Amino acid sequence: MSVETKASILPLDSRVDGDGHLIVGGCDTVDLADRFGTPLYVYDEATIRTRCREYRDSLAHAYAHSLVIYASKAFTSPMLLQILAQEGLGLDVVSGGELYVAQRVGFPMERVYFHGNNKGADELQMALELGIGRIVIDSFHELELLGRLARERGTRAPCLLRLSPGIDAHTHDYRKTGILDSKFGFPISTGQAEEAVRQVVATPSLELLGFHAHVGSQIFELAPYQETIGVVLDFAVEMRKGHHVELQEFSPGGGWGIAYTPEDDPRPTREVATMVGETVGVELARRGLGEPRVFVEPGRSIVGQAGVAL
Repeated sequence: MSVETKASILPLDSRVDGDGHLIVGGCDTVDLADRFGTPLYVYDEATIRTRCREYRDSLAHAYAHSLVIYASKAFTSPMLLQILAQEGLGLDVVSGGELYVAQRVGFPMERVYFHGNNKGADELQMALELGIGRIVIDSFHELELLGRLARERGTRAPCLLRLSPGIDAHTHDYRKTGILDSKFGFPISTGQAEEAVRQVVATPSLELLGFHAHVGSQIFELAPYQETIGVVLDFAVEMRKGHHVELQEFSPGGGWGIAYTPEDDPRPTREVATMVGETVGVELARRGLGEPRVFVEPGRSIVGQAGVAL
């Protein structure tokens, strides 16, 4: 009996056999529990690869100059990161520990983006030593710290600024990250975002490549992302005029919801990726901002359905 129809809660490659055992990826979960003990977390590789390819291919079809970056805070393991690297995804890390795992498995460092609002000096130093792709600056303290560390190393750190667009995503209050009083990023409406741009431009050891925004997690509606794209790109136009900053990279974030219960009804992965790619393409052209690289950052929507707890 197939169990794929259960509101996309269980892995794609799962079924119940004649003995009533749940089979995931061809493996009897009762046998797995006997062999490894419980509690045991089991992930289906086929589901993970399917979601990776849906995001990657749909986004690229809608907007060619793009990259899907996996938000590793959803789940991290050496084998998973190897699968993601094979599928051509980038990696969003938020700690030195996650960066360490990426290094140990040989994940391409140029595809690693360091997020987070509480990066320590040792973590930023580690990121600079490994030559990761981008560091997403989240505060004035981090801006000054990264500038100093990069200057001491005699290097120029490629970075993005995380912006708070002032958009209220329809999710739980504790999962909203794009509103004005959020602890994440530089608010646009208060002028702090522009001041951050001014400071980065004035810091020779930092290279500002673009902007990042993230309005929350476990979101089922597309409107917050569409609004975020418009607000941030309007800001990019102003920064080009006022500070001669050319937008080279842009991300409207991630946080798309998944089905935790049969009542949850998330939008298909392909639809979400296509919407982001098409909307960004249209809005960039409307503002004459060229064709910067666009990236999205799904996490749980890649691995959530793949995982089963025994």
